[in-house]
Amino acid sequence: MDPTSLERLRRRVEAGEPLSDAELEALRGAAHNTPGPTLRLAVAHALVNAGAEREALRLLETLRRDFPQDVQVRLGLARALLGLERPGDAEAVLREALILNPGDPEAQKVLAMLALRRGEHGRARAYVANVLERDPFDEEARLLQAELEAADVPPPPALRVQALRPEFTAALLAALHRAGVACRRQGKDLLVKLASGEVGRVDVASLYAAYRDGTQDLDTYVQGMVVRLGGLSGPAVDAGSLEARLRPVLRPGGFEAQATGALHRPGPAGLAVFYVLEDAEFVHYLPGDALGPAGLSAEAVDALAWRNLEAHPAPVRPVVLDEGQVVLAESFSGLWAVAGGDGYDAARLLTGEQGRRLVLHAGEVPLRVHLGRREFALVCRESDGPACESLNRLGSAPDGIPGLFQLAGGTLTAL
Repeated sequence: MDPTSLERLRRRVEAGEPLSDAELEALRGAAHNTPGPTLRLAVAHALVNAGAEREALRLLETLRRDFPQDVQVRLGLARALLGLERPGDAEAVLREALILNPGDPEAQKVLAMLALRRGEHGRARAYVANVLERDPFDEEARLLQAELEAADVPPPPALRVQALRPEFTAALLAALHRAGVACRRQGKDLLVKLASGEVGRVDVASLYAAYRDGTQDLDTYVQGMVVRLGGLSGPAVDAGSLEARLRPVLRPGGFEAQATGALHRPGPAGLAVFYVLEDAEFVHYLPGDALGPAGLSAEAVDALAWRNLEAHPAPVRPVVLDEGQVVLAESFSGLWAVAGGDGYDAARLLTGEQGRRLVLHAGEVPLRVHLGRREFALVCRESDGPACESLNRLGSAPDGIPGLFQLAGGTLTAL
């Protein structure tokens, strides 16, 4: 192939145009007979243009080994990784490119795009500002800047005076006593004498979280809660009711001190498996002394609970972290929420059906897991450094499970 035709092909590849099979083979032949990375890199970009990212990745890994100081090879490798939906690995490669060429505009623009996709607008603005400082007319950087400026910023919520947790707890106890509902505090929980004469356990942290996240003022919420708590009856203990309503939940080690008498067993990663009866509003832990009247063994309860949960997998949603808040993402973000919203999502991670759903989104790879919220479980790929760091920085709610975990092959281990 003459130099003019070869240069014309290379420019078409740079513009993102796909090549015909014959043109690609001609470019391969020229690259094979030409020293240096330029034409081999053009072949890799042509493969990406054709949707053959995996083949391009193998070639680019070879180029990185043969030309470790070439910035363009790093940029091409990052492009292939992004095509394979591996943004964490792509970001690591782009940072290598910035070490080789500090301030490289192409690397910074892609890093800005990745930060914008994750909702990290401050970091994205910093990358774009660096590029525009060097070249105020960089068209791609100006488009990114316009996208950042047009990003929807939700209006601040209307101000509502919220009671702190001690004030909330005191108001709830006082209202219950005024209504003649026998109750007392035990650790973090509230023991309430039910209409059936049994004693129920209520998680005060969950009640306070519902009040804090709602719109009602303190008095209205507390009065409504008194009505509901005063009318609660104990959990049915017949085998038929248990078979339909049993669910397993994961709790941190030592939780048995809070749920005295509740049936439980050791779980994975230093956690414990407890059993609850499904209820839309309250957590009913299954007491150990309920097994005799129901004619069930602990092993049978465990099997029933996991079978029920297996039949009710939760949706897997892409999310981003925005100033410590978990919000839904419009597209791939590298971070997912298993979001049943019923308090069972941590346990769901151990079920086969939920595992298959996660594989569809994240692939069959080890996952980093955050269980700090009962409303959902957060996961990302272990290979996605920035997403893992985001989970590292995210704290846990009072009723969540602290720490980070790894999920691999259906097994949960503590990190």
